[in-house]
Amino acid sequence: MSEQKENPFRTLGRQLKALRNRASESIAEASGAVEIEAEKLASFELGQSRPSEDVLLLLISHFGAKDDEAVRLWEMAGYGLDKIPVTHNANEELITLPTAQMSEPRVLFTDIVDVTVNNYGVVMNFMQGGSPNAKPVSVARVGMSREHAKSVLQILKLTIDQTEQNIKNLSQNSTKETAPEN
Repeated sequence: MSEQKENPFRTLGRQLKALRNRASESIAEASGAVEIEAEKLASFELGQSRPSEDVLLLLISHFGAKDDEAVRLWEMAGYGLDKIPVTHNANEELITLPTAQMSEPRVLFTDIVDVTVNNYGVVMNFMQGGSPNAKPVSVARVGMSREHAKSVLQILKLTIDQTEQNIKNLSQNSTKETAPEN
């Protein structure tokens, strides 16, 4: 049996292992961080299997792969540029953005979020609802480990609480300044 048939994702596996080595992590550490079994990550690194799209997103995020490196990994996994989950509509048809737009910092506003949590981590699909008759349009899809999601949730809560306290203090100060003196 040829090595290609035994290890169809050998190139992807080598790149994933290189990312893990660059991060100075053991298989146990890396698999724990993205909440997959160590044997599963070892299978990916040996090229015997490929990670699902969600798991690959978690690995790319965990290892901090840059845009071009992330695109290469995505293609090596056989997903191709036509399936990069940059943005897609409610019918799940993918819409890829030009590379120049992907690298530009931009803010995407959302009013709907769909959250999926499983053994591999958390995937959040942020959407914009349009008019009442239109289906929501997905604007971003973010994957992370459950541990990282807990950290993000804590930071978000603290930041919102601090902002609300600052607004309350400003409101009280402006009321004191405009109150007539007796």
